Amino acid sequence: MPKRTDFQSILIIGAGPIIIGQACEFDYSGTQATKALKEEGYRVILINSNPATIMTDPDLADATYIEPITFEYVKAIIKKEKPDAILPTVGGQTALNLAIELYNKKVLQEYNVTLIGAQVDAIEKAEDRERFKNEMDSIGIDTANGGFVHSMQEANKLLKSMSFPIIIRPSFTMGGTGGSVAYNYDEFEDLIDKGLNASPTNEVLMEESLLGWKEYELEVIRDTNDNVIIVCSIENLDPMGIHTGDSITIAPSMTLSDKEFQKMRNWSIRCLRKIGVETGGSNVQFAVNPKNGRCIIIEMNPRVSRSSALASKATGFPIAKIAAKLAVGFTLDELKNDITGETLAAFEPTIDYVVTKVPRFDFEKFPTASGHLGVQMQSVGEVMAIGRTFTESIQKAFRSLEVGLNGLEQRIDSKNDPDLSRIKKLDMSALRYGTCFRLLKIREAFIQNISIERINKVTGIDPWFLFYIEKISKMTVNNEIRELKKNGYSDIQIASLHNKSEEEVRVERKLKKILPSFKIVDTCAAEFSAKTPYCYSTYEQENEIRPLEGEKIIILGGGPNRIGQGIEFDYCCVQAVFGLKEQGFKTIMINCNPETVSTDFDLVDRLYFEPVTYEDVMNIVDFEKPSGILVQFGGQTPLKIARQLQKSGAPIIGTSPDDIDLAEDRKKFGKVLKNLNILCPKYGTGQTLDEVIQIAEKVGFPVLARPSYVLGGRAMEIVYSKRQLIDYVSRSADVTKGHPILIDQFLENAFEFDVDALSDGETVHIGAVMQHIEEAGIHSGDSACVLPPYQIKPEALEKIIEITKRLALELKVIGLINLQFAYKNEEIYVLEVNPRASRTVPFVSKATNVPLARIASQLTVGAKLKDFKLNQWDSLNHVAVKEAVLPFNKFPLESIFLSPEMKSTGEVMGISKSLGDSFLRASISAGNKLPKKGAIFISVNDSDKMNIIPIARDLMEMGFDLIGTSGTSKALRRNGLTISSILKVEEGRPNVVDGIKNNEINLVINTPMGSKSRYDEESIGRACIQKGILAITTLSGASAAVRAIRLIKETIAVKSIQEYHC
Repeated sequence: MPKRTDFQSILIIGAGPIIIGQACEFDYSGTQATKALKEEGYRVILINSNPATIMTDPDLADATYIEPITFEYVKAIIKKEKPDAILPTVGGQTALNLAIELYNKKVLQEYNVTLIGAQVDAIEKAEDRERFKNEMDSIGIDTANGGFVHSMQEANKLLKSMSFPIIIRPSFTMGGTGGSVAYNYDEFEDLIDKGLNASPTNEVLMEESLLGWKEYELEVIRDTNDNVIIVCSIENLDPMGIHTGDSITIAPSMTLSDKEFQKMRNWSIRCLRKIGVETGGSNVQFAVNPKNGRCIIIEMNPRVSRSSALASKATGFPIAKIAAKLAVGFTLDELKNDITGETLAAFEPTIDYVVTKVPRFDFEKFPTASGHLGVQMQSVGEVMAIGRTFTESIQKAFRSLEVGLNGLEQRIDSKNDPDLSRIKKLDMSALRYGTCFRLLKIREAFIQNISIERINKVTGIDPWFLFYIEKISKMTVNNEIRELKKNGYSDIQIASLHNKSEEEVRVERKLKKILPSFKIVDTCAAEFSAKTPYCYSTYEQENEIRPLEGEKIIILGGGPNRIGQGIEFDYCCVQAVFGLKEQGFKTIMINCNPETVSTDFDLVDRLYFEPVTYEDVMNIVDFEKPSGILVQFGGQTPLKIARQLQKSGAPIIGTSPDDIDLAEDRKKFGKVLKNLNILCPKYGTGQTLDEVIQIAEKVGFPVLARPSYVLGGRAMEIVYSKRQLIDYVSRSADVTKGHPILIDQFLENAFEFDVDALSDGETVHIGAVMQHIEEAGIHSGDSACVLPPYQIKPEALEKIIEITKRLALELKVIGLINLQFAYKNEEIYVLEVNPRASRTVPFVSKATNVPLARIASQLTVGAKLKDFKLNQWDSLNHVAVKEAVLPFNKFPLESIFLSPEMKSTGEVMGISKSLGDSFLRASISAGNKLPKKGAIFISVNDSDKMNIIPIARDLMEMGFDLIGTSGTSKALRRNGLTISSILKVEEGRPNVVDGIKNNEINLVINTPMGSKSRYDEESIGRACIQKGILAITTLSGASAAVRAIRLIKETIAVKSIQEYHC
């Protein structure tokens, strides 16, 4: 069936910011869909609020709207653009929920817009757990026993017919948000209440416990002619009870019999037909009881999902691209397989290797988290590895995580690292709980000769996997190097076995000709030749590829997403590819993150899906012999190995690793600043408690204190007194040899600025100067920032620009540089200099229409800034605001107060003619609910009481009722404001938390007041998270919110990013 010609324009709804449960896999799928539809001649309109995405690049879609993904804003875009169709299946749960809202509120009907890819009835049948269960029951597909409730009364009634433990699953949520397991009645009421609050439809599914059952997923594609293929089967190593996003998964499934697989295959196809998924990709999840083989269907997602990205990278089958083309009328037998160029998309992929996905967690950022995995997703990223065997694949995956592991090995302490966790006696009962490093404990159990049967009984992990984990665990120095390599052992692991250095093992391995061979991911197990080389390494004899011919550059990717290093760096890597292609170079990408655009096989001339480690990168360098290697775009991941690569003769281009190290070495960089007569905060390093106190007193309180080796959530802290410093040292760090404490002067109430710039070694281009909304003391990644700055003297701004240029040239930067400044008492201080890509590069590029990373990559191969026509950042006629997105809903016991330790998972952008409107759009995109009316609770510390007065007066004049604690109320009344008092939590009932829970408070302004008020502040924070109320914890944030609230009632006007820059 040919493509549809009854429409010309299609609106794609994106997924918004990176959050736990919905990550950058939707940038990959959205980018694929956009390119696929443009390829077919359609005009593509795109909405997404996330500036750190390739899909929001102005040269991808025809009209790109960086706006909140809400009903009001999407309706405004539909009214303006009048699209013929909407594709909602590549934007995750966000896009699906919005599509249903647009339908239910008659917007689609009013503007004659067709939904493609999924119909409303199919979405509702799949997403409404009650309807889905009824539909499956009607065609004889088994589901879990249970029922649906919409209130506590209904839950208690259903409970009478069930027994604990009970699985609680809210409807229409993502990443398992609000999901839990109730083991007793005391927990039950609280968990049901949380589940009902988490569901937008106040619906919760109560199910029989499936804990310990095996879990499987099938990625399925269907077209309008009812052709259906299974792209990939995926098996969870962890049994049911751990969210699939938090589980280690393997493709293809390893422990299914052919009979079981065929049953799931048939059920998946029947499920899609019954639900009414006419076209596109769907994810279907199953559970199997290992005791009796009973199989049930858990759920299905009628859209591209997290697992779709994994399945695409695991097989080479571009699910999102094919789904987009099927949505416009093509059928599977009309579309070619891009990799082979010969087979059709109607052929099911066949793979002759094993793929392992391992999630990445950042529990150290959230000390209140238990670290136990459950039905609510908590991971912040993931890695994928490919090997010929499960043992090779899982070892490669663990060394890709960047958590100090070189494979599946024990995390041991060393003589120089006494802070690291001590080896404890193995507690077998602890293995019952899923944790991020449970496999390491299982490995230790095998070393202690505990049997597979016993470990299986405790963990529920299938004996097949345990057999191979035992095999890895018991390999010793007696095993040949070649055998160790075939089982995924890294050179460092082998060096540890032989008491040698990594380099010694590498040299010995090369002398013995024990070298990796490179195989191709080709969708067809080598039955056809691949036209798009997508490669992985293994230790076999035959190479399936030859080195690329011609001038070629390797780009090192950013590895797994984690807090502090996210999709922004993947954006920079992809832009670097575009820039190098413009200069005529062939490009090679090395990365291990399956969620990203950088690991899309059709982006580069060759993709190596490999760990970004010294060993794995050097293997490829030795094979390809590239003209150059770029390390400045992938964040800390490539920078950590840059010096080692350079020492081994790898041709690193751009800013040299020595100059990058110079900027990061506090002592050396301090000398550079002194020679250039540039101010920086005073600093020092102490080895003992007395030294630390002496340095702090010399620097002057307040100071910023942090251990030189931060682990286990030991955050930086702002310290105001000698007593607090002593408490901090005793609480947070063992001041021992090898682990000094760093002390920096803290510039309280200073304004902070960020600068991104380009340098070719001779001249410097200022990409932009941004001003943070929050004051100094909050990590730049968690602070909202504004471009252009909103409050700085012209001469101070000129000095920031002058210092940026001087330092870029002094550090011999070729490419990107990011600097952070503080401005206080008419003085400019340099806080930090990073001669590499920063997380603000995508935001600046979108706001100024200058693709900084694309240009930077060209500078590294000899281009000059004078060759480019660059817009000046300070000639903008609009204001852009970047706002952080925080994951406190996943960690409700965590303090909501921002600090020097970064906690955000993603970012959004607001753009308009004014600061207030831009901040409003950014706030809405970040999920913050700014009220139009109601009551505002205010409680601020003594130093903020003067400055809260104009903010409170503005709110009162806008018609808000003010409520405050006694001290704040007294201060405001004395300044002529009307405010009612409310008790603190510790003072009695009803108190402020009761007010929040009773929906009597619509916004909270609460600045931190120290340890004495910690209990109150934490209780307020938890109540705000539970009720979805915005809690603002800085005065600057409150001031910006006032500007935004003033504009809420105005009519929404939308402009595409292309219109802003025309």
